[in-house]
Amino acid sequence: MGGDTGAEPARLAPAEGGGDRLRGFAYWIALVLGCGGILLTINQTFNLHLTGAPIIDTSFYYLLLGLFLSLAFLAYPAHGAAWRTIPWYDWGLFAACLGATSYLAWNGSRIVSEGWDLAAPPEAVAVAGIVCAIALEAVRRAAGIVLFLICAVFAAYPLFADSMPGFLWGPGSGLAETLSAHAMGVESIIGVPLRTVASLLVGFLIFGSALVVTGGGEFFMALAVALLGRTRGGPAKVSVMASGFFGSLSGSVISNVVTTGRLTIPTMKRVGYPAHYAGAVEACASTGGALMPPVMGAVAFVMAEFLNVPYSTVLIAAIVPALLYYGGLLLQADHYAARNGLKGQPAEEIPPLLPILKEGWHFLFSLGLLVYLLLVMKREALAPYIATCVLLGTTVAFGSKRFGLAGLRDLAIDTTRSIVNLVAVLAGVGFIVGSLSYTGVGGAFSRELLQFAGGNIYLLLVLGALTSFILGMGMTATACYIFLAVTLAPALISGGLHPTASHLFILYWGLMSFITPPVALAAITAASIAKADPWRTGTQAMRLGVVNFLVPFLFVLNPTLIMVGEPLHILHDVATACFAVWMIAATLEGWLVGIGRIAWPARALLAVGALGMLTPGLTSDLVGGALLALVYGGTALFRRRAPARGA
Repeated sequence: MGGDTGAEPARLAPAEGGGDRLRGFAYWIALVLGCGGILLTINQTFNLHLTGAPIIDTSFYYLLLGLFLSLAFLAYPAHGAAWRTIPWYDWGLFAACLGATSYLAWNGSRIVSEGWDLAAPPEAVAVAGIVCAIALEAVRRAAGIVLFLICAVFAAYPLFADSMPGFLWGPGSGLAETLSAHAMGVESIIGVPLRTVASLLVGFLIFGSALVVTGGGEFFMALAVALLGRTRGGPAKVSVMASGFFGSLSGSVISNVVTTGRLTIPTMKRVGYPAHYAGAVEACASTGGALMPPVMGAVAFVMAEFLNVPYSTVLIAAIVPALLYYGGLLLQADHYAARNGLKGQPAEEIPPLLPILKEGWHFLFSLGLLVYLLLVMKREALAPYIATCVLLGTTVAFGSKRFGLAGLRDLAIDTTRSIVNLVAVLAGVGFIVGSLSYTGVGGAFSRELLQFAGGNIYLLLVLGALTSFILGMGMTATACYIFLAVTLAPALISGGLHPTASHLFILYWGLMSFITPPVALAAITAASIAKADPWRTGTQAMRLGVVNFLVPFLFVLNPTLIMVGEPLHILHDVATACFAVWMIAATLEGWLVGIGRIAWPARALLAVGALGMLTPGLTSDLVGGALLALVYGGTALFRRRAPARGA
């Protein structure tokens, strides 16, 4: 499982640059500190007392921050030309981070009991300044200049909040107070994002890495090819299925495109898909991975923390919207292939299903066990560790790939890389949450938005969608979600919308910028692999992802689609939504089952019928069904009469 959905460019740079800075001595330092951080997290999560005495939470967070944030300066360079070596100043920042966080960890009880976040000794304020500067530099290296600038502005916001107009006004603070609040308060650097990593995410990162190093990625790709490769347009369906698997475990859009796209995009082109269409399919499939249970990347865990609900609640709520999205992708790929006469992969390229399942059943078993522990046993903290132990044990006993001490080392270093990336991003994002909380601007923004909407829930949703989309262009998905969870989500909830649906709404719209020009990072990455025009790939990705533009409005206005309500109502609304997605796919691709190619008048009727199916209420469903019947009946009648007119 990767880190943040938007921080991939930095993560990919080593491969692109031909080098990896975590080599030699730096590799072993990362391995030792990473293993130490993982063991420390396990000790704290399960109260094992491996350290001999309990560690208070505040000290634990600083220790975790020091162990992983310090490694960001060894893993990521200050500039792009330094990927192969680690200069002296990066070692200096590494040591400074370890020293500063160790000081705060040692004084953890005093920070809490004496209120150092409000008034700290001079030496503590100096250390706080070092930690703040280090956190900002780490987020610049790991996530890029745009997120760095956003975090830096919010970090400094309390200094000039009392000079801002309107709802942007907040009580001002001096430099010492601001630094102390950010570094030693519980709302900023060690706020909700970092606490979520410590309490839940480390275990899931270990499980995701275990799947990678034991060969789970190759298994899921082979499984997708065996199941869907021979069908019409099979490679596109393989891309959708494989990217859904990978993306759910990694939550990482761009790295998902690169990992699976290098295999799926050339195959799609080989069977007849245009280059821009192949790139668009992969971009959409990879973007949806962050929305697909059971893991959904880092954001879903932060969401559960904000909502103060079990992760299983978020998981259940996300199932139907994700399936609607991927169902729409599969149907569009299938209808395009049918309309253009595209075939599947040659039979010699399709591996037999049973041998694949025989070799890789333990991957499916471990994933199923994880879901069982999450949904049935409700053991969010324990589930990934148990699933990982079972996965490793079954791999050693039954797997075709050898797994020994070298495999454990690869698992540890891969997990460490993922945690380093996540901590580097989320420590910086903590400034956003902290400043909005300390100044009260987050609540003021929410009240202002409610007042502007004037009680019109549809206007509020449109404003929320636009805000989420625009912020998604410049921020990582996690950063965008966290900012909106503090500012926008309370307005949606105060407007009478379901809390979980409101948070999922802003997540969905925050991810839309990955497939929508002018930014469209996923589409641009896929276009480079496909050797296609980026703008054309982006516009095609928007078209393929149209279901994802509609689904958030559906479930936020009709919570039955997130499994909230009476069972019969849920069943009815999910069924009509599935019909609507099918009709949308037929409209966009101009092909309908049982008819074949359809003209624009029929496509327009299908589009109106799909909107009817999507609108809650029996009357609108009947209108949608009637229009579907009209298209079938009218097309059949027209085709029977056409030969006679031609004669």
